[in-house]
Formats: sequence, C-alpha cells, structure tokens
Amino acid sequence: MRDECNECGGKGYEVLSTEKCPECKGSGKIKSVNLMDLSQKDVKNFLNEGSVCSKCGGSGEIEVRKQCPACNGKGASYRCDVCDKPIAGPIDGKEACIACGKIEIVHVLDNSCNQDELEVGKMYLAKVNNHADFGVFVDLNSNLRGLIHSSNLNIKLEEKAPVIVQVKEIRRDGKMDLIPRVIKDYQTVEVEKSISIRRSTELGSFTGKLVKIEGEVIQVKQTAGPTIFTISDEDGLISCAAFESAGTRAYPEIDADMIITATGEVTSRGDRLQLEVRSMKHLTGEKEVAVKKRIDEVIDQRAEPSDIEFLVESEILEKLRPAMRKVAKEIKRAIIRSKPILLRHHADADGMTAAVAIEKAILPMIREVNGPDAEYHYYKRAPSKAPFYELPDVTKDISFALEDAARHGQKLPLVVMVDNGSTEEDVPAMRQAQVYGIDMVVVDHHHPDELVDQYLLGHVNPAHVGGDFGMTAGMLATEVARMINPDVTDVIKHLPAIAAVGDRSEAPEAEVYKQLVADRYSLQDLKEMALALDFEAYWLKFASGRGIVDDLMDLGDHTRHNNIVKLLCEQANAMISEQLDACMPNVKSEDLPNTAVLNVLDVENYAHKFTFPAPGKTSGEVHDRMCQKLEGRPVITIGYGPDFAVIRSKGVLMNIPQMVRELHEEITGAGVNGGGHLVVGSIKFVEGMRSEVLSKLVEKIGSVGVE
Repeated sequence: MRDECNECGGKGYEVLSTEKCPECKGSGKIKSVNLMDLSQKDVKNFLNEGSVCSKCGGSGEIEVRKQCPACNGKGASYRCDVCDKPIAGPIDGKEACIACGKIEIVHVLDNSCNQDELEVGKMYLAKVNNHADFGVFVDLNSNLRGLIHSSNLNIKLEEKAPVIVQVKEIRRDGKMDLIPRVIKDYQTVEVEKSISIRRSTELGSFTGKLVKIEGEVIQVKQTAGPTIFTISDEDGLISCAAFESAGTRAYPEIDADMIITATGEVTSRGDRLQLEVRSMKHLTGEKEVAVKKRIDEVIDQRAEPSDIEFLVESEILEKLRPAMRKVAKEIKRAIIRSKPILLRHHADADGMTAAVAIEKAILPMIREVNGPDAEYHYYKRAPSKAPFYELPDVTKDISFALEDAARHGQKLPLVVMVDNGSTEEDVPAMRQAQVYGIDMVVVDHHHPDELVDQYLLGHVNPAHVGGDFGMTAGMLATEVARMINPDVTDVIKHLPAIAAVGDRSEAPEAEVYKQLVADRYSLQDLKEMALALDFEAYWLKFASGRGIVDDLMDLGDHTRHNNIVKLLCEQANAMISEQLDACMPNVKSEDLPNTAVLNVLDVENYAHKFTFPAPGKTSGEVHDRMCQKLEGRPVITIGYGPDFAVIRSKGVLMNIPQMVRELHEEITGAGVNGGGHLVVGSIKFVEGMRSEVLSKLVEKIGSVGVE
C-alpha cells in the first residue's frame, strides 16, 4: 500500500529557497538554439518570441531543493498490502513483502476509488450487477462499473453474486475489459484512494474536491434523507452527510465516540461546509490509538485554562488554583469535543450566582464550536432544592441524557455541580451516574467527604486547603469561569459580592469582593439582589428561569433589573414579616451548659407551610432576630419538623457533619443523615424517633465550645 508522504506532499523533496535561473539569467527564455533540432513550427515561434528556457520552464527561477528526509526522496512510503509491514517499494509489481507476494492478492476497492486506482493485470473483487446480450456488468465499488464481455465468460454468474475479475484493458474512453477468475486461495487487500489527510480548518480551500479526514465521531443524527455524522478533529467539527436511501441509516456500524476515517467531496451548505461521504471506516488498533492521541494532544492544548490574576488577593484561592485549573480544563475540553454540559446548582443566591458565572463563560464558546443555536442542544442548567445531588435529580438527568443520545446521537453530558456535590449525601447519585459513564466536576464549599473524589474528574473545595465555607461557591465559580473565558470578567465580577451577602460570608475575601463593585452596588443593593434570588428560586422550583435570573443579577436591562428586584423584595419581605409574626411567639429558648442560648421552633405547627419562606429560610430569619435580641451571646437556633431539623448557629464551635455521623451511629433505628457546613446545616431522621434525635442533638450542642 502506497501512502503519500505528508511532509513533502508526495514530491520527494523540500524547497529551501528560489534563485535566478543561471541559464536564462532570470528572463525565462534562451537567446540561441540549434535550429536544426527544431520543427518548422518551433522555428517560427522561436523567431517571433524566443525559446522557453528548459532549465526553469520559463519562470526565470529555479528551486533550491533538499531531499525529503521523511521518505528519502521517494515521495511516499510503502507497506505490504497483506501483513501491513513496511517495505521499500513494490516487488514484481505487487505492493507486498517477499513472503506475502507468493499469495494471490485480490483487491477490494473502497468507495472513494475511481479508475485511477485500477491497474491492468491486477485482480479485484466485484459484484454482479446485471446481464446484457454482450456480457455481464459488475460493480467494483459503488462508483465504478465494468464489463465482462461475453467472449471472456467461462463461468456462470448470478446477479448480486461476488466475482473475482482481472483487469485486461482500460481503454482511452474509460471503458474496462474484465476477465473472470476462479481462485481457491487468495488474500483480500482493501484499496483506498491515496489522498492527504485534511483538517477541518483546511476544507474551505478544497470545495468541490475529494478529501480525506480523520477524527472522532461526536454525534450521529438520522434525517429523513441522509445520515449526518459530526466529526471532531484537532481543529474543530466537520459535518459529514452519508446517504444510503431516504431515512435509512448509513454506516450503521459507526457510532459516537469511535475514531474514523472518511473520504468525500467538500460541498457548501449555506454558510457551512459539509463532506459528502463516499467512504467511512472505523479505525482500530495502532491507527486508532495514533489518531486519538494526536487529537487529544491538540485538544489538551486548546483546553488549557487562561492564566488569570484573581479578582482579590487570597491565600486560599492561590492554594486552590491547581484544582480550579483542572475543573476549568475539563469544562473547556468538553465544549471543544461537543460534549453537552449539564450545570447543577443549589437553588439559592450563592448557587445561582455560581452557576450563572460559569454559564456566561461557556455559552459563547458552545455557540462558537457548535453553531448559533447550540446552547439549546449542548447546554442545560438545572437547580437542586437540596444542597446536594439528590436521587430524583440524577434520575432525571440520566433519563434525559439517554433520550438525547438515542434521539440525536449526542454524547452523555459532563455534569458540573456548583454549591453542591462535596458531601457523603451526594454519593448515591454519583454512583448511579458512574454506571452510565457520566463524568462530573464539583465547585463547592460545603464540608467535603473524601468518598466523593473517586467519582469526580475535578473537585474545588476550600476545605481541601485549610479554608472554610466562608469562601462561597459564587466566589469560586466566578474565578473558574474567568479561567475558562476571561472575556466575561466585566460581566460577572459583581456576582461574588451577591453570593457573599446571600450566604452571609464573613471571610476576608467577601469584603474585598464587595468593595470591588462598591461604585456600582451598595451593600443594600447586594442584599436586595440576594433576597430577590432566594425568593424567585422558591417559585421557580426545578426551572432554571434563565431570563428572569439574568434580570435579577443585572445582566440585562438595568431599569428592568431595578424594577423587578424592588418588586420581589417588597413581596418577599411582606411574606417574611407575616411568617415571623406567626413564629416568634412560639420560639422556646433555654441556656445550655456551654453558656450558649438555644432557640427551638416547631416549623411544622407554628409556621405557614407551602409558601415562602421555606423552613430553612424561616429558621434563618428567626435566628437573625434572636441574634439581634441576644447580641454578644453565642446563639443556636433549631427549626424542626416531623422528620427534619434545620440548624443555625453563631459564636458556637459546631461541626454539624461530625454530629450527624455520631447521631447515626449512636441512635439505632433513627436513620439519621444530613450535613452542610460546619455551623449551618440540616439533618433528617425517621418521624417516630424525633424526640430521641433532638434530645441527643441538644446534648451534643451544649457540650461544644463557644467563641
């Protein structure tokens, strides 16, 4: 098999430079010639115009050449058609090594081949097409048909039956004379058209021409007409159309994630190029590994995150930089490979700002790679009511992903979790996702459990480097978003300040993020945006609310932003006031042995249900009122229902995840689980064991230290 040298383009040499032709001195013509060597016509041309210089061909310049070291001047490399071992060149007219040359070789023409690949004397595998009075027509491939003349027929041939033919003659008019051959022992060798591999970015120069590409199948979509394959190579995507018959799947053996080679004609479809496929094959073995390695190396380079300076100076951020770069790179790699992105986030102000920061960074890139409407096919944002990846969430995500894969031939998504994903409660959902090969990355500030890392490609959490929950998900995700796409910095730089206020962060970085945007937003502005987001998140439930959320974060029309935030805060504050009017008279307080004040509220019986604020928010508001009332003292507030308790604390050295683990082990039959931050969290238990769980919880809280 002959492979054209990619280094020299089949010429066998490299052009180092050009210089003036020494024969004609750069004129391109010679002044004297032996007229006896010329015909009468050439003599006339010479007398009128002079003679073209034979050394430079009339250009006046000659090339200074160097033999191509890759092919040693041959312009190609050769491999044995049978065993695929390298050989110096054809032996006795056969492109086979000495050992394999003793075997009869029958060539099978790829659909990319035409008459240029035929050689007189060689044998080819064909299929009988139809009979005529003067012979039998056979197809050597889908594009090439030849005739076995009746004078050469010595065997009976059935329609559609395979037959070995030898090329007797190829006439000037393009017609072929074929002879049927009967061979018992032979080796088939596939023949492909010798074409240089072209990248996606080069196709614009080859419109109307036959090219070969190599890459990874990203998507397979069956239309009412052709089958559309989306192929990714080092530089981008190539749309390939293959037609079998209307609505029939072409190349059913080719599926997503396979490494393939395809040959076809480059055509223009509107403002995009498309390859009209003549041949497509699944690469295996060393070829597959080599192509995949080549593509991965280039994509890895393109996916490298930007080296940014963080918006604020922070030792924690600097320590987290490697983990943040890893997550950013995984997200960029997924976009470049046209892998859908599913962005999961906690449904509160911190989670929403974190998610929107990444959303604003990746959407322009998704559109650039996959087209203007790609965000509707390759991206989805979905809130989670709990601060962890729940089983209902992952069940929906897997179901939708499998439907998209079956209907549109898409890859399974990369799940990006922000403001959730770090705790032991996430593990059951992660295990389900792992079964289906769904990759995940996490940017979170909840207290992490080491169990989750085995299910993640990347994990950003301040606790891993000595930080705490004060470094909110909104802050972390904004910096990750800037690593992905620095161009969005001015759009999203106020989001960390909203997150800091929404999550009541007391970290040093929180104050700096607020000061960073102080010329645009006052502290009151930030509080109102955070409240409006929390309020709207309650009513959105499981919807992303992209348009209205953008307005609440001032990412659209500024006048509309002011109006909607003002309205929602007015409604939210009215409902909070009404809720507290009902709750506060029913709050019970007591002093604990560690001098902290414990406040408890039965939110099941003494708070409005199924409305804003929810039990968690209600408990937080009650806690704020009690902290104001008991200013200077450590305060714990517990809002409990039939099978849950929400914990808020100030000035108490709590470790809620550790308490949950201890309660789970110490109280048999209570089914205790939960978690959150060290001093803010929630627990769940079975309803019949509520008294035992709450009593034990209060006992543990009373034994911890206070600030």
